[in-house]
Amino acid sequence: MSLQKILAISGKPGLFELKVQTRTGFVAESLLDGKRITVGMRSNVSLLSEIAVYTYDEEIKLAEIFKAIATKENEGLTISNKEDNATLSSYFREVLPEYDEDRVYVSDIKKILNWYNLLQPKGFVSLEALNKVEEDIQTAE
Repeated sequence: MSLQKILAISGKPGLFELKVQTRTGFVAESLLDGKRITVGMRSNVSLLSEIAVYTYDEEIKLAEIFKAIATKENEGLTISNKEDNATLSSYFREVLPEYDEDRVYVSDIKKILNWYNLLQPKGFVSLEALNKVEEDIQTAE
């Protein structure tokens, strides 16, 4: 299982796995309830493997952040995204000490932790899977 086919679709809750590409878009399956939806080309869609977080020096890929969380939590679930803002910021500082507070908002941290907790039980953010994602990204570059 790989983050290469996991999508965030604007306006739709949760995450989706890319199943089939069509002429007019693609078919994706919700990781929340397993329902399939068709998504047109006009929809705002982001591949999780392409998302990065700002630090003071560079941008860090989401897969690397997931790997840091998985390492910190021994590949278990992390704190809830419903914690108070100070707790979330403090936790994220432990995971990614050099993140840029001016460009990374608490809403971004909530989304990242929510995504991690959604992907973790499905095996997408195990250290083995994340190492493979990093290898695939480096090969593609």
